[in-house]
Amino acid sequence: MPERDLRAIAFPRLDEAGIAEVGRCGAASLKRVQAGQTLFRAGDRDFKFFVIKSGEVEIVDPTGETPKTVTVHGPGEFTGDVAHLTGTPSVVSAVAKTDCEVYEVSAEAVRQILNQCPDLGDIILQAFIARRQMLRESGSFTGLRVIGSRYSRDTFRIRDFLAKNRVLFTWLDLEADPQVARLLERFGVSEAETPVVAFGSLLLQRNPSNRQLAEAIGIRRPLEQIVYDIAIVGAGPAGLAAAVYGASEGLSTAVLERIAPGGQAGASMRIENYLGFPTGISGSELAERAVLQADRFGARLIIPAPVTGLSFDKAYSVLALEGGETVVAKCLLIATGADYCRLEVEGCDRFEGCGVYYAATPNEAQLCRGADVVVVGAGNAAGQGAVFLAGHARKVFLLVRGDDLYKSMSSYLARRIEQTPNIEVLYDTTVLRISGDTHARSVEFINNKTGEKRTLMTPALFSFIGAVPRTDWLPPEIERDPKGFVLTGAAAAQPSHWTARRHPFLLETSRPGAFAAGDVRCGSVKRVASAVGEGAMAIQFVHEYLKGM
Repeated sequence: MPERDLRAIAFPRLDEAGIAEVGRCGAASLKRVQAGQTLFRAGDRDFKFFVIKSGEVEIVDPTGETPKTVTVHGPGEFTGDVAHLTGTPSVVSAVAKTDCEVYEVSAEAVRQILNQCPDLGDIILQAFIARRQMLRESGSFTGLRVIGSRYSRDTFRIRDFLAKNRVLFTWLDLEADPQVARLLERFGVSEAETPVVAFGSLLLQRNPSNRQLAEAIGIRRPLEQIVYDIAIVGAGPAGLAAAVYGASEGLSTAVLERIAPGGQAGASMRIENYLGFPTGISGSELAERAVLQADRFGARLIIPAPVTGLSFDKAYSVLALEGGETVVAKCLLIATGADYCRLEVEGCDRFEGCGVYYAATPNEAQLCRGADVVVVGAGNAAGQGAVFLAGHARKVFLLVRGDDLYKSMSSYLARRIEQTPNIEVLYDTTVLRISGDTHARSVEFINNKTGEKRTLMTPALFSFIGAVPRTDWLPPEIERDPKGFVLTGAAAAQPSHWTARRHPFLLETSRPGAFAAGDVRCGSVKRVASAVGEGAMAIQFVHEYLKGM
């Protein structure tokens, strides 16, 4: 979208009727503000939403070396962005540039406006989304600062966590960025103590865990100690679809996600065969929009929240979380998806996060710009990864165990690979070993037909082979097939754990009231659209189950 059009969407001006509607829908109160007064600060949670009646309000980015003006709101314009829906802290500050009159609306009332005043809500929501997009694409917004080495596994983990959760941040590479020495001296940190995370002039954390980081920057909200109608484990396409439909239909809904929304699909840079997006959509953007929908309807999304165990208290499911917390729900949806298999070769474990990767996104692309890279796999994920990386790497070598790309990859994607000059497909080829020192430096592979071995100097190997369901946390009551995928429907009625007199619903597991959807389910179609459909279907079965409780 052209910048001028995006800006028009991001900063609309409400007329008198629109301002009056804010008052009716959001219970706004008129407030007088003096020049220089701060309305909210970057880092504030549950901050207010303001519509300017008179005067000017300056929006300021305080996260860089010096504060920068993002925009100045005048009469009829309003503050805020998607943080009002997600419950995360504000990324900017708002300061009265002149004496002002503003209508003040609570964060909760903003959600009420979005849900009960469709026309006004659409204007506000589209503005919120466009504002965050403008900050992300501006190239001048600093956000958090991550200082660490490109060869550090923990630096990659922190960057990966922030990127997947769509947190605005800037990475300062220990090896290449000229600002690093000065900043480390200012923060009183040595290179050995990196990676570190800073916000403006404040050092937040030294090498934090994902949970410590989430709590420090305010993206992890405390759990409510209630019995939910449904707890959803996993925020991939199936889990997010269930969250949207469950919350919009009045079910108290909790979503527990171990790392970030999106699942495997969230790592795809371009999904071109998903209905309704003829020009394609990235997995992270699809996940971000789904999260906003779920938040808008009141679903409770907890990240990171690795689930370590499941037990049952009479008819209720009791989920044990890492750190000792528990979540209790009347119904359970297992939507944990699957992980790509690890290559069973020398060096794979050693170089994970510092040369071996399981996603191809801008986060990884920064590490292999202008270099040769290796992609392993023959499915759509491998194809999408190869095409994306071809725009950054000097050359992409796609290693395929079989002899035909069209057997396991969508035809449009296989053709695109064939037409991309800097992608070379190596058939009948497997990896022998990955070598390096502090990080991967080379990959050795073999042609299994000719026996020819070859070593390629490369900083990165991307693996997209097979799938292992994330079901190791499930108890025996949830029956699985020999590969670990969850049995549902008729297949779940046969094992001994089914106790109800009725037959299981289509997506119900061997435990009444516990459902499964998406890639984790035995027999599922491994496509984004089918996962979304199953997540939506599961909510209908949840309603049926709750009627009989």
